[in-house]
Amino acid sequence: MVCIYCGSSTQVTNSRHQKRPNQVWRRRQCSVCGNNFTTHESVEFGGTIAVQYSPKDLRPFSRDELFASVYESFKHRTKAVDDASAVTQTIIGTLREHIVEGVLERDTIATVAYVILERFDKAAATMYAAYHPSTKS
Repeated sequence: MVCIYCGSSTQVTNSRHQKRPNQVWRRRQCSVCGNNFTTHESVEFGGTIAVQYSPKDLRPFSRDELFASVYESFKHRTKAVDDASAVTQTIIGTLREHIVEGVLERDTIATVAYVILERFDKAAATMYAAYHPSTKS
């Protein structure tokens, strides 16, 4: 990583895993100007994980697409955006164990999302299942 002030190389002086899955907080110091700054680093699944829609249809994983489908099922809630964001992070954390050679099955994503939604809000899970018939309870 380069310094945000002078563009020189930096060193990590402190690093901590965050409560959010796949996120690390790092304190960095520039080796030239000595300035300190903080970074929050996380994995970008879109470039590393593919979703198998059909035997011949493989697409990059999209956190935004997953968030949008979860948000649609949360429209009845007063804090729909916040709740959908938190549940989406939980779903992504759970999906990690289902990745096989960099690929997730579309039906697996729907099933995992449904199970998590059902624990959080049964009405949201019912809405989600209505738009994702491949969910298996």
